[in-house]
Amino acid sequence: MPNTDDPTRKTLWELGVSDPVALALRFTQLRARFRTELAQASEESNWEKVRDLWTGFGDSVSARIGINWVQDAPEHLQPIAFRYRENLVEFINIRLTVAQTLQQLGYTNAEAIQPLFTKIRQAFDREIEACVDDIDLGVSKVDWLGRRSGVLMYITENWLKTATPDLKRVVGQELNALRTHVESQIEARRLAIESGAEESALARERVDLSLPGVIRPIGSHHLIRQVFQEIEDIFVSIGFSVVEGPEIETPYYNFEALNIPEFHPVRDDMDTFYLELPKGAPTPLLLRTHTSPMQIRTMEKLKPPVRVIVPGKVYRRDNPDATHSFAFHQIEGLAVDTDITFCDFTGTIEYFVKQFFGPGVKTRFRPSYFPFTEPSVEFDVSCPFCGGTGTAAGGGTCSKCKGAAWIELFGAGMVDPAVYGFVNYDAKKVSGFAFGIGIDRLAMLKYGIDDIQVFFQNDVRFLRQFP
Repeated sequence: MPNTDDPTRKTLWELGVSDPVALALRFTQLRARFRTELAQASEESNWEKVRDLWTGFGDSVSARIGINWVQDAPEHLQPIAFRYRENLVEFINIRLTVAQTLQQLGYTNAEAIQPLFTKIRQAFDREIEACVDDIDLGVSKVDWLGRRSGVLMYITENWLKTATPDLKRVVGQELNALRTHVESQIEARRLAIESGAEESALARERVDLSLPGVIRPIGSHHLIRQVFQEIEDIFVSIGFSVVEGPEIETPYYNFEALNIPEFHPVRDDMDTFYLELPKGAPTPLLLRTHTSPMQIRTMEKLKPPVRVIVPGKVYRRDNPDATHSFAFHQIEGLAVDTDITFCDFTGTIEYFVKQFFGPGVKTRFRPSYFPFTEPSVEFDVSCPFCGGTGTAAGGGTCSKCKGAAWIELFGAGMVDPAVYGFVNYDAKKVSGFAFGIGIDRLAMLKYGIDDIQVFFQNDVRFLRQFP
């Protein structure tokens, strides 16, 4: 029965390997495992078992690595995994070769001995050249000169001691030459590594006092970040906490737990981007369409009272234009406690709006629909550009509110009792409200910006206007 705990039976994605350092560690662990198994098999004179397990046809370790770690590897890791596998196969083959006697290998005449040792020497040179630090070098030194499982030990035991009288002399000479070569190259590599480390340290620590000072421009927060901080400060001042969450979410947290089941029509308005995952991934993943999933995650962890705001970037499959973008920013809020009423909700929102736009603005609610709130409302504010008159200062219709005197800000409402069922809250004992604020829209309204795309163009002429 195959060992299901063997990491080579899993893909790199299933092992959580996503960078070259973690990949190198996995191959290092395989080398250590092979050494142990070969040493044990050699004591039992059963090296064929190790050979079949690691390099045999079919379900061998090297074959599984080729499929699970190379073919199914993320694109940026494939060439690295391929190279590591090639090095591992050579590492295994050399040690399987020296684990056999010359007779088992089919070497019966002296002329064939020197090419065999040349092959071993070349393999050593490639391994030692790959050593980049003292740790790598120490491992290679034990691999080749170790008294219990070093390559030279295996050659001594399996080639020299078992050689026929006519081969023993040439094997001994080649073995001594190989030992001298290995020891000298390890020492040379050690000196090269130390010299390189010393030169790197000197270069890092060198300070040229003759160079003029560097005058660096003082940066500032992006306008979106400034609006984030202003809104966070307002809500923190009235008892809310700030929580953040992942931008990559599961459909459960992004939809189902918010009372948006599969095939619900509202999902058409939240069409988003799904990730291409490796085969065998346990659940689909998507770029979140709102920051509401963190409201569910927060309620799963905390019991009422809960008062949080969730700032962050969100994604929807919108065609870019002056008011739409596939990536934008939101702050969503949630308050849950006993006896929270619509009046509490109204007071909270009005306080925020007057703090953000100024005390002169007026507010109103309009009935609306959202799957996760009931009742649901759209929140409007009197146009701050025309003073709520619908007429521009120079006459004519206000271009911002289109003469309506009101501007839609965001949607909100009382939390639908169905949502509490997903977080094990008792809907008969608690109540609360939730709201979702588009940061980009608020920034455009407050600072008179007419194109959302300028937030993402990194034009310093625009950014310098908001120090």
